[in-house]
Amino acid sequence: MKKTHNKRLILLGSLCCFVLTSMFCQQRSTKKELVDYVNPYIGNISHLLVPTYPTVHLPNAMLRVYPERSDATSDLLYGLPVAVTSHRGASAFSLSPLQGNQAHIFPVKNYSYDLEKITPHRYSVFLDEDEIQVEFAPSYQSGIYSFTYKKAENNFLVINSRNGYVASENNKIKGCQYLDDKTFIYMYGELDKPSFKVGKVTGEEAPDFSQNKADGENAALVLDLGTEKKVTLRYGISFISIEQAQKNLEREIQTYNVDDISRAGREIWNKTLNKIQVKGGTEDQKNVFYTSLYRTYERMINISEDGRYFSAFDGQIHTDGGTPFYTDDWIWDTYRATHPLRILIEPKKEIDMIRSFIRMAQQSPHQWMPTFPEVTGDSHRMNGNHAVATIWDAYCKGLTDFNLSQAYHSCRGAITEKTLLPWKKDSLTELDIFYQEHGYFPSLRENEEETCSEVHSYERRQSISVILGNSYDNWCLAQIAQSLGHKEDYDRFMKMSYSYRNVYNKKTGFFHPRDSKGDFIEPFDYRYSGGMGARNYYGENNGWIYRWDVQHNPADLINLMGGADNFINNLNQTFREPLGQSKFDFYSHLPDHTGNVGQFSMANEPSLHIPYLYNYAGQPWMTQKRIRTLLNQWFRNDLMGVPGDEDGGGMSAFVVFSSMGFYPVTPGSPSYNIGSPIFENIKIDLGNGAIFEIIAHNASDDNKYIQSAKLNGKLWDKPWFSHDDIKNGGKLELVMGDKASHSWGTKAENVPPSAQPLNE
Repeated sequence: MKKTHNKRLILLGSLCCFVLTSMFCQQRSTKKELVDYVNPYIGNISHLLVPTYPTVHLPNAMLRVYPERSDATSDLLYGLPVAVTSHRGASAFSLSPLQGNQAHIFPVKNYSYDLEKITPHRYSVFLDEDEIQVEFAPSYQSGIYSFTYKKAENNFLVINSRNGYVASENNKIKGCQYLDDKTFIYMYGELDKPSFKVGKVTGEEAPDFSQNKADGENAALVLDLGTEKKVTLRYGISFISIEQAQKNLEREIQTYNVDDISRAGREIWNKTLNKIQVKGGTEDQKNVFYTSLYRTYERMINISEDGRYFSAFDGQIHTDGGTPFYTDDWIWDTYRATHPLRILIEPKKEIDMIRSFIRMAQQSPHQWMPTFPEVTGDSHRMNGNHAVATIWDAYCKGLTDFNLSQAYHSCRGAITEKTLLPWKKDSLTELDIFYQEHGYFPSLRENEEETCSEVHSYERRQSISVILGNSYDNWCLAQIAQSLGHKEDYDRFMKMSYSYRNVYNKKTGFFHPRDSKGDFIEPFDYRYSGGMGARNYYGENNGWIYRWDVQHNPADLINLMGGADNFINNLNQTFREPLGQSKFDFYSHLPDHTGNVGQFSMANEPSLHIPYLYNYAGQPWMTQKRIRTLLNQWFRNDLMGVPGDEDGGGMSAFVVFSSMGFYPVTPGSPSYNIGSPIFENIKIDLGNGAIFEIIAHNASDDNKYIQSAKLNGKLWDKPWFSHDDIKNGGKLELVMGDKASHSWGTKAENVPPSAQPLNE
């Protein structure tokens, strides 16, 4: 009896162990990993302008894809993408799997679709009317598609070069698309099964199966796959040659299994996102946070291919010398927070990107630093030359492994030899010469005819935003000049850094356009004046936003406004001032100025630093309140969870920083403003073996106010800290509460650093 009883006990114990082990394994297998918090659909429906795109890619990879459709409301896909060559651009090449007869074969198919699932490392969709299951996974310069045909009919695959050529022989596919007169993208692909027939497709004509090459605009090839039920295509891309595209494929993908590539991509994303670990907060807040972090890796992209790269800046193929070449950056958007975030968590990449800027300049005719470097060259959009801020920000924070003298030469040329006119890359105009002589950019009255032929017909002069942006650029340039020992240049550029004062209207407290005689333009409304996008005087945003566009010198802005009290009142009024018109009328001429809280626009980059300005005037609790409110109002885990254009990390980096509780108000100053972390614990891997940790005791939706702080074990009463405080690791410890502390961080001597008021 005892033995039988013991056997029963052993059997029962074994069963319990099995059940517990099974439960543990199940929990472990279903536990969320960091990449599972990324929701690429956030913001896919725009509030007004361009939505976010659900990009499938590896971090900073050359190959990126997303479904081609207007936004997430569309129930049609325009073919299947092969590679996106420019952020928010159309796909190069296109794939169209088809079933049926030859009469329904077109160069690109519009698909009804369902059951779509997108992660950073995989795309899955069911083309429901055609009954074709599609699976895709990316590598860095290659990708893999599988097509499962559900119907028992003839199956086809159409490859469209859009504008170029595509050819096929056996199971090999080769193609080239012309992006412009000097920049091409090449594709080399392999099918896991040989095609039965190859034909040329043009327009709505029947395929010509006597041709195995299609050349010209919208010409395509069709592969007749017979009754094969599943076909897999793996392919590489290149900006150098078809042969290089083949090498890129062979280096990265040696399988026809989409799962293998997706699994590898998942591991890469988990490792990348693990550079910032957070605890606390809600699941939705983690979704927003890690999705924002993922978006900061959409650009720049590394286009080095086996130690070589094609540069559109001189149309040549170069060896990269061991330093990857990065491009595709809209610096006007990304200098504010994306580049500063990379300085913290990807310092090696940031150095390589700055070295890429320098090479771009050296390869360009005038050797000017680029402003909007893309795969096809510098498109020079928006205004300003903010690469100088990116370069100095990295250098002053200790990333010095690049040639600062070369960078200075190109930055100096871009600011002193090139016109400041928006969307132009030309030599100095009469307006630039006037600015250099008189210290401001002259403005025209609302209906006054343009007198300068070089002014862009749509973008206009943007006279105030040009002065404000150039003042900041000159301050950054002056810091580089000083570090290199160029005393005369330092004095010159520091003087120019105060140019914003020449358009400050003391009566109104706004930056106000002046005509060539020096008179302020009247009548004037800081909400509406300036035409479409306020571009006569500002840029995409109105005078209320540009009232605060003195990133390098908030101290002087406080001085201009008559002291901290007036400064605070003006800040508060920015968030309270009504639109003054119906939304229809307001947005009809200020469509970029969305995400409104009063006249503040959460949707556009010049606004990002504004909530932090309370720190400079002794009311850090208002920064804490504003930041938490803005994050809750405008950044959500849903299809409309981004308030405006997300320009490749520009706005997302603001979310990453602000969710962690600090922000770089002045790139070029090695300092960070403290806000209000939404997580209880944040650990940031600084890439040098060190960790910067933020502990926010009691942090919650209600407990958003800092009561006390310690930095590296010492009591801390400043609403900011320096880069030196954290560069080798450190700990910021905050005690949070639900009521504002009117004592912490409020002393006048403890405000964040800025340039100083000008001695008058």
